Amino acid sequence: MPDDAPHLTSPRRRGPRNGVRAVAAVGVVLAIAAGGSYAAGFGPFARGDDGPDPAAMKQARAFLADWAAGRLPSAAGRTTSPDTAQEVLQSFTAGLDISKPELTAAPDVKEEAEDGTLGVPFTAKMPITGLGTWTYESRLPLREQDDGGWKVDWRLSLVHPRLSETAKFRLEREETTPPEVTDREGTSLSGGDHPSLTPLLGRLAGGADGGPRGAVELIDRATGETVRTEASFGKKPDPAAEGEPVRTTLDATWQSAAEQALAEADGKNAALVALRIDNGEVLALANSPSSGFNRAASGTYAPGSTWKIVTSTALLLKDAVAPDDVVDCPKYLTVGKEFHNVETSEYPGATFRKDFTESCNTAFISLRGKLDDGELGEVARTHFGVGQEWHIGIPTYDGSVPVPKDETEKAASMIGQGRVQANPLIMASVTATAVSGEFHQPSVTAGNTDETRTEPLPDEVVTQLRELMRATVTDGTARVLADLPGEIGAKTGTAEVSDDQDNNGWLVAHRGNVAVAVVVEEGVTGGGSAGPVVHSLLSAVPEDPS
Repeated sequence: MPDDAPHLTSPRRRGPRNGVRAVAAVGVVLAIAAGGSYAAGFGPFARGDDGPDPAAMKQARAFLADWAAGRLPSAAGRTTSPDTAQEVLQSFTAGLDISKPELTAAPDVKEEAEDGTLGVPFTAKMPITGLGTWTYESRLPLREQDDGGWKVDWRLSLVHPRLSETAKFRLEREETTPPEVTDREGTSLSGGDHPSLTPLLGRLAGGADGGPRGAVELIDRATGETVRTEASFGKKPDPAAEGEPVRTTLDATWQSAAEQALAEADGKNAALVALRIDNGEVLALANSPSSGFNRAASGTYAPGSTWKIVTSTALLLKDAVAPDDVVDCPKYLTVGKEFHNVETSEYPGATFRKDFTESCNTAFISLRGKLDDGELGEVARTHFGVGQEWHIGIPTYDGSVPVPKDETEKAASMIGQGRVQANPLIMASVTATAVSGEFHQPSVTAGNTDETRTEPLPDEVVTQLRELMRATVTDGTARVLADLPGEIGAKTGTAEVSDDQDNNGWLVAHRGNVAVAVVVEEGVTGGGSAGPVVHSLLSAVPEDPS
């Protein structure tokens, strides 16, 4: 929904409106706690040599700041009619469900009116809860007092030019029945059958008709008749499509299996995403607990050693290492701080292949000099789309790989720690890109805007990444998946959180045309916590989606 709601100028006839309920009128009064003060020098005004009187401008700044911050008694006290001003400001704000107004005065404006007031134009952006922002222009009149000070000359029209003794505003919300949400084959999806989708179903359904709808109406105080619509919110549905279900990319079979698989997380917070490799369509998105925060797509986690897929890509792209090169794997390596491997393991004389399959932190960190400081982030963005803006049909966090501040942070970023941030959606996409060579913006609904710009990976790099991930299943830390059918490739991850929390466990995998990513908070190790979740999922679904 756009910030600036359209203004409709044609008059409207009073009469019944299907599904419309007037929920509030400006006559409602809400008590708002007073308090706070206005700091001189702060605000939307900047005075030039020929600008308005500085004392008047200071009072205007203070009034607008108090109003915006909800300090209505203080704002009203700056007017010529404090009691009336406070009542009207409270009624206007509460009656129209306005939260956190943004009031911006035009700088260096001097408008002297015939009645002796100094006019200060301002723009009001009024966020109406659950609908959008009502934007309009008004004018703040200031009058010099006998003592030489200035006050806001109170009148209804300063709140809004059309607010008067004969007309007021009313907020109307249109109650709509959200359409049915289905999976890719038309099977109905419900919170009862798929608990993880409960927080998302309303948002997905809203996508069909622009979400909640409503309007700010100007009404006659005496008759209650609607004079005009000042602002309208929400897109009117296409009558031809009204009542049609919203089809998603999800697969009911995969979604059910994902929900059941998270039971293997033993009650820990966890999240899972499965998506198609060939086009990025999300087949399953599940969270534990199922209510509340969408960890799978909006979480911010250090991806730990699953990030070594991206690090390996960066190294392979510039021929900085080859799978059979010897890259020693000691127990410890100090780069500003001491880094170690899980369970302080070591593999003297290991090849890079062994370092990948056994997830050797010290070996990867020892290769940090092969990459420029910003190179890891550039590879993540250019080839994997990480850090670009994704539009998948629901809100997402799209990852971050900042340039390291120092050598210690660079070492940490090589193993998916430091300030590297991702979530299961991102890491499932990373896996899909690594084994196909091409990034596809993930999607939960059709027709999303795609503003990403990426470059494909060379075939030889893709071949090497697939071989490394397959070896991790057959000979490395993802052996928990070795008994499953299909040519599964995977990478485990263990991500440190803090000194007083156990590590998060990660596992990403691919089989056929599907990539999967799982995180288990405080799961200790990836293979031990996320591994059983992925095993349960892949055991319950076909080797390839239809």
